[in-house]
Amino acid sequence: MQIPMRYAFALAALFLAHAGMAPDVAAGEAKSPVVVELFTSQGCSSCPPAEAYLRELADRPDIIALELHVDYWDYIGWKDPFAAHAFVERQRNYSGNLGERYVYTPQMVIGGRTHAVGSDRSQVEAAIRSVRDQMSPGPSLVLSRDGDKIQVQIGAIDSGDTFDVYFVTYDAKHVTKIQRGENRGMTLINRNIVRTFEHIGNWVGKPLDLTVSLAGKKGDGGCAVLVQEQDAGPILTAASLPFAPR
Repeated sequence: MQIPMRYAFALAALFLAHAGMAPDVAAGEAKSPVVVELFTSQGCSSCPPAEAYLRELADRPDIIALELHVDYWDYIGWKDPFAAHAFVERQRNYSGNLGERYVYTPQMVIGGRTHAVGSDRSQVEAAIRSVRDQMSPGPSLVLSRDGDKIQVQIGAIDSGDTFDVYFVTYDAKHVTKIQRGENRGMTLINRNIVRTFEHIGNWVGKPLDLTVSLAGKKGDGGCAVLVQEQDAGPILTAASLPFAPR
C-alpha cells in the first residue's frame, strides 16, 4: 500500500521527534515568516480576545506567534505565573521606537516594525500584510535539533549593519483557572507562551553558526530564532522549530 506523501512526512517527523532529532527548519530562501509578539497579562480583562486570536495565528505557516506576559498588571489581584519584567523592557523599547509614549495590553508588535491593539483583527491583519510587503529576503536561517542542542546557521548577505540574534523557547499550551483579579472565574487558554528570551550573538552579514543548549530551559512547544536590528528594531528574518508534530 502506498502512503500519501503528506502522511509520510508526518510519520517521518514523528520518528525524528521520538529519536531526539528534528528536521531542519529554514528561513531566508524566500521572505521570512512575520513575527507577531503579543504583550499580554492574565490579569488584564481586555486581553483574552487577543489571546484567542494569537492561538489562531500560531497555526499559520506564514506567522511566528509569540505570547509575552508582562508583570505590570500583577498588582490588581492576580499574579501572572508567566510574567517576566524583561518582557516589559522589550515592550518599552518597542514603544520608544514606534513613537508611543506608554505601554499597553493587549499589544501586538508585528515584525518589530509596527503595532496594533491585539484584539483588533482587521488592524492586525493589515499590519501583517504591510510588514510582509516591506520585507526583503534576508539571510538563510536554519534551525536543527540534536538531543538538547539546537544548531543555528545564519547565512551571508551584503549588510553593513550589526543585528542581534535572539533565541526563544515557548510552551505549546496552558489552561489556567483564574481565581482573583479582573478575570476571576475565567478559564484562560494560552499558546506559545515565551519562557526563554535570550541574546545569543550578533550577526554582521557573514555566515554564523551557533549552538544553544536547551538544558535548564523551560518551553515544551518549540523554539525560534530572531535576527533583529539592534535596540528592538525591525526583524530581518526569523525561523521556528516545533518540538513535536502538531
